[in-house]
Amino acid sequence: MISYPSRHCTVELQALPSRIGQVRRIVSAQLRYWHLDPLIDRASLGVTELLSNVHRHAQPDKTCTVEIELLLDRLTVSVRDGDPRMPVVDDAEPLATCGRGLAMVAAMSESWGVRPDGESGKVVWFTLPTSAPAMTAPSLHTRRTVLDKPARRFAEVGSSSDGLRPDHTPARSAVAG
Repeated sequence: MISYPSRHCTVELQALPSRIGQVRRIVSAQLRYWHLDPLIDRASLGVTELLSNVHRHAQPDKTCTVEIELLLDRLTVSVRDGDPRMPVVDDAEPLATCGRGLAMVAAMSESWGVRPDGESGKVVWFTLPTSAPAMTAPSLHTRRTVLDKPARRFAEVGSSSDGLRPDHTPARSAVAG
């Protein structure tokens, strides 16, 4: 029995600065669709760094493929390009304006790596752990017990210690409706 099939998204592009922003928005939208909003910032940062490396270093062209794949409790983001040279993580000088991308990817991800892709390319990837609730199927027979607290609706107003005035008054909108 397969309870959760893999989820996969692929985008092919030229790694140009204007396209990098578009791919970042595509990744963000896909993660929202998969209900993985907490991963958006880290995934966007990582894919931006990997695409910037393709733009800066890849030869002979800047064509690449971005793939995001969700398997059970792990999101994998990978960038495939046609340059067989493997990236190297260098210690950037304190005032350097570049050279920290892969170190940032390593710091914000669960794991990362690079592998050859055929004879004339490579894939650079990183993984992010997902939270268990994002992958949990809803129960068909959910029951509320006495210990469960009901969800709050809007802003609830509590009484102050003197019991005469509320501790918190919800904001009111000036727009009718």
